Amino acid sequence: MWLPKRIAPQARTEVTIPALYVELQQIPDPRHARGKRHPLAAMLSVACVAMLCGYRSPYAIADWVQNYGQKYLSRFGFTRDSAPGQATWYRVLGQIDHGALETRLAHWAQQVRQVLATAVQLHGVSLDGKTLRGSKKQGARDTHLLSAVCQHLGLTLGQVAVDDKTNEIGAVLELLNLLVLEGCVVTTDALLTQRQVAQKVLDGDGDYVFVVKENQPTLYADIKLLFEMPPPLPRGQEWPQVTHYTKGHGRLEVRRLQATTALNDYLTWPGVQQVFRLERQVTRQGRTSTEIVYGLTSLSPARATPAQLLTFTREHWHIENRSHWVRDVTFDEDRAQVRRAQLPHVMAALRNASISLLRAAGVTNIAKALRFFAAQPDKALALVGLPA
Repeated sequence: MWLPKRIAPQARTEVTIPALYVELQQIPDPRHARGKRHPLAAMLSVACVAMLCGYRSPYAIADWVQNYGQKYLSRFGFTRDSAPGQATWYRVLGQIDHGALETRLAHWAQQVRQVLATAVQLHGVSLDGKTLRGSKKQGARDTHLLSAVCQHLGLTLGQVAVDDKTNEIGAVLELLNLLVLEGCVVTTDALLTQRQVAQKVLDGDGDYVFVVKENQPTLYADIKLLFEMPPPLPRGQEWPQVTHYTKGHGRLEVRRLQATTALNDYLTWPGVQQVFRLERQVTRQGRTSTEIVYGLTSLSPARATPAQLLTFTREHWHIENRSHWVRDVTFDEDRAQVRRAQLPHVMAALRNASISLLRAAGVTNIAKALRFFAAQPDKALALVGLPA
């Protein structure tokens, strides 16, 4: 795969990434054969390339192919001399089965993760939800999306829509069905700390690191009591712990994580191997605030030290920094007001695919990359995997 030298990390090794274009060809076309003028894979490829060039909405995508894409029509796979009009983009993208689209994109993302897998044996996968605020204001349905993001790569591994009549708990099992969990450590917020979620992760040969709060009152009380009134230990022994300091911008943050196996035989939680206490202490302008969080994990002490557990809890929020923030700030997702049928979800899925392409290429500055591709669209076509 071509790698843009000006925006790629210097130390990154060039590897061959599975072509997204090949996966887009597998997405079922919901249209009837009669009257179909433009191949669906060609339209989806244009949408991804246009997004890589900074074009965000269906109208903008239509403008991109009119302004820059005429000479690329056959390369995309179009069989006519003219590109689709604006109305066609809205109609066709709004008809796509977003579930089928997400399944194919998840399959591609899993392949990319395997190609880019490093010597790290355990890969953190963050689960969290995000609402398409602009579309929701316009009355679109099921605008809350639950996604899974690979922490160290920033790839969106899967995404599902949360039905308006339920919450993330009702959608998380569907999301986990999209993922290859072997070698992964799933992290969530407290809402998704549920027994059925833990069991689903274990059934997929994965592991979990869950935060525990008052929505699980008995579990929370048991772990809290253990750390507040610990049993006596032999002299000179203490539970494993780690302390991490972060200082900058007038702010000092101290994180202390202490873990133990003392509740393994007592708790009935699926696969529990350790419980932990995480203390976060922040000092700013002479004022100090302290927060204490409890959690549990299926990772044994031999597989995950307190330092590693602390890393998983901290990097859980990469889903906000490396995915949700980029979608909102760089791709203007919250201001997008599309509401037709499946269109809000389809556009969000294509944004995720575009961001994942850039992350797979080693891009760290997404906005700079979009400017680069806007000036050199041939490079964007190559990144999607279109043949020269």
